[in-house]
Amino acid sequence: MADNGSLDDFLASAVDAARKAAEVDLVTETDKACEDLIFNHLKKLYPTHKFIGEETTAAFGTTELTDEPTWIVDPLDGTTNFVHGFPFVCVSIGLTIGKVPTVGVVYNPIIDEAPRLGGLTLSAGTKRDKLTVDATTNRLNSLLFKVRSLRMSGSCALNLCGIACGRLDLFYELGFGGPWDVAGGAVIVKEAGGLVYDPSGGDFDITSQRVAASNPLLKDAFIEALKQSE
Repeated sequence: MADNGSLDDFLASAVDAARKAAEVDLVTETDKACEDLIFNHLKKLYPTHKFIGEETTAAFGTTELTDEPTWIVDPLDGTTNFVHGFPFVCVSIGLTIGKVPTVGVVYNPIIDEAPRLGGLTLSAGTKRDKLTVDATTNRLNSLLFKVRSLRMSGSCALNLCGIACGRLDLFYELGFGGPWDVAGGAVIVKEAGGLVYDPSGGDFDITSQRVAASNPLLKDAFIEALKQSE
């Protein structure tokens, strides 16, 4: 298969890679082993493409995103959930072309669910310093009276899929790990007719560690509510 394959080819390759990674025994194998399996599978098909992964970045400290076709991988989104036996975990694979998320696959191997296409889900991100915790608590207190319910479920990629399939009304997160958390899910939301944007209301930037997603009807109301919570 050529490097310049169709989007259908790219999608099929990503689905295959996600399922192969899910076959790894996550109890005994590391996230890095899953990431290597995905990268090796895709590199055989697309040797000139670029690759960014959570585990590789943790080891080498580089996440430079260029205009080249780039596969962005989180081998296990929701690691804390997995460690505690909570089945809200997934393999997330996204392909960017010209820095734009173009193909996305998110696969939960525990319940064998891979969405390809109400409440508010909010995440405090991974930072735990006092300033971040205080700011998040203030936002929660403000938003609590304006929504049906709040949930913090531990997987950015699966929360985005929740928007796409209608399980969630709105999701936002500030300070998440990196582009691998959103590369796959952002595509799925857009393909389902939802919106992905910066919580300020601006354009979504995959490298900014800021994301919001909702149906089009909720965007303006959410942005205004978030501004009032600042």
